[in-house]
Amino acid sequence: MTPQEKSNGRTVIVADRHIPYLRGRLEPFAEVRYIDQEEFSPEAVRDADALLVRTRTRCNRDLLGESRVQFAATATIGLDHFDMDWLASAGISATNAPGCNAPGVAQYVWGAILELYPDLRGLKIGVVGKGHVGSIVADWGRKLGAEILVCDPPRKEKGFTDENYLPLDTLMRECDIVTFHTPYTRAGSHPTHHLANANNMGEMKKGALLINAARGGVVDNKTLRRLLEEKKIRAVIDTWENEPNLDPELLKLVEIGTPHIAGYSLEGKQRATRMILEAIAKHFGWTVDLTGLAPDYEAPLSIRKEEITESYRPSADMKALEEGYSHFDTLRAKYETRPEPHFMNKD
Repeated sequence: MTPQEKSNGRTVIVADRHIPYLRGRLEPFAEVRYIDQEEFSPEAVRDADALLVRTRTRCNRDLLGESRVQFAATATIGLDHFDMDWLASAGISATNAPGCNAPGVAQYVWGAILELYPDLRGLKIGVVGKGHVGSIVADWGRKLGAEILVCDPPRKEKGFTDENYLPLDTLMRECDIVTFHTPYTRAGSHPTHHLANANNMGEMKKGALLINAARGGVVDNKTLRRLLEEKKIRAVIDTWENEPNLDPELLKLVEIGTPHIAGYSLEGKQRATRMILEAIAKHFGWTVDLTGLAPDYEAPLSIRKEEITESYRPSADMKALEEGYSHFDTLRAKYETRPEPHFMNKD
């Protein structure tokens, strides 16, 4: 029996088996096949109408050129694994889950900062990229009483301003902590490949902290390793160049190193699944059960340090990576999601 005959005329969805809270919600409308991310292949998706994937599945001509796929969604904020130009030319609707895990990443960033700097007084903290994640990181910092400086040229060009805006090189030179929250791009007017590089990282204050919870290629890892070896700066790294094959020597040098799990909050995972379910339901005209999935984030009125530090300590996740860095993807797949901070006055 061919896959087409097996589907019996129903819509066929091929989904990553590790997308949480998904099972049972689309089965009333379609045949859903759950596979591991390494099993996505032209043969596996040839008769699919829709794909639901995560960060490792590249949706492009190589995967989808011979398929009948008309819709693809990733349960992540990033789209760098989607060839958007080709998908559009092929008539394939593509979507992601923007902002779904932004509070979780902010929890990671501020959890790490407060572990290393319990007293924020006198520190300048630079936020590079003020989109979904960077906006929350900056907001939480200001509510914690920190001095926050911002750099985001694309937003500035669109008229979005910040009272404490600095060009990137100046920000990196003046700040005690610099945290990156940009997409990963190689083209366009503001490519972010190696945005942190030998020139600007080399100008950072001695002992300054660099945080990358964006995408691995945003930071030049070879240069970072050299600067850490020379003890010029420090680093907290959640996203690595060449994932899942990170540099084990770089891992030994960072203050905190984790396996790309900064955004792995319970609510973030629920939001991501809800958002791709809403998108696929809209595309096919279905009414899907979204019961139990987290709503959009609402900013708290104020924040206490303890609300963050008691919710999560990023250093707790470092030992697992040190002991099993060669099993990077397995660590991510088996990661036990954590609740986001509960801010007492958010209502």
